[in-house]
Amino acid sequence: MTQQMPVQKRRTHTMEILLAEDDSGHATLVKSNLRNVGIQNKIRHFEDGQEVLNFLSEKENGGEHIDYENAYMLLLDIRMPKVSGDEVLRQVKNNPRLQLMPVIMLTTTDEPQEVRRCHELGCNDYITKPVDYDEFVEVIRRLGMFLQIVCVPPLEE
Repeated sequence: MTQQMPVQKRRTHTMEILLAEDDSGHATLVKSNLRNVGIQNKIRHFEDGQEVLNFLSEKENGGEHIDYENAYMLLLDIRMPKVSGDEVLRQVKNNPRLQLMPVIMLTTTDEPQEVRRCHELGCNDYITKPVDYDEFVEVIRRLGMFLQIVCVPPLEE
């Protein structure tokens, strides 16, 4: 007679989307169009790079902060006030506790040297926001479709 081992229940993780975007119009479009394609994940909006770094720090800084048992994906604009997106990216990818977090650059900049530099710093993907409204909506719709199928692990098990 073999003895059955108890099945360990794994906690399921819901990925939280961190949106770092200083343009409130773009942030609203991103959030509403992700919702339109069925994304129900929590979306936390940051208006500058320092807000992102404060949230990602291990200190509460008087407000909410990251929970390392959760999964996150960072949608990151490059040109932001206080701390630039590429500096946020550099700090995330150089932090052993954060480096597994997927970072997707979502920016109007399509200069080849910027794309290359962000990939060298460790971004997972680079998406250029079109200037045309309908094209912008379509890009976000496709991003939403990607977010529906992607698997992201928690920062720490």
